[in-house]
Amino acid sequence: MFNEKGMKDDKFKSYLYDLGMLLKEKAKEAKSEKEAASSTKDADYEVGYLMAFHEVIDVMKEQAKAFNIEQKDIGLADIDPDPDLL
Repeated sequence: MFNEKGMKDDKFKSYLYDLGMLLKEKAKEAKSEKEAASSTKDADYEVGYLMAFHEVIDVMKEQAKAFNIEQKDIGLADIDPDPDLL
């Protein structure tokens, strides 16, 4: 049986995992949109939008490392911002 702290920990773990997965999914969509818009007037916007995801995912991964949190626990083990989002 969980105590109150255990329930809160599970809630935060679930939140962080879902957040990581959603950001990764949106980042991959942003990369596809950037590639599709490479020669349109929206290209600069799409590059900026993708770079925002790159930065957020990079910070999340670095913070996970600093707090000794496994990247798989935040849903980001299978993405590397530099090769995957640049």
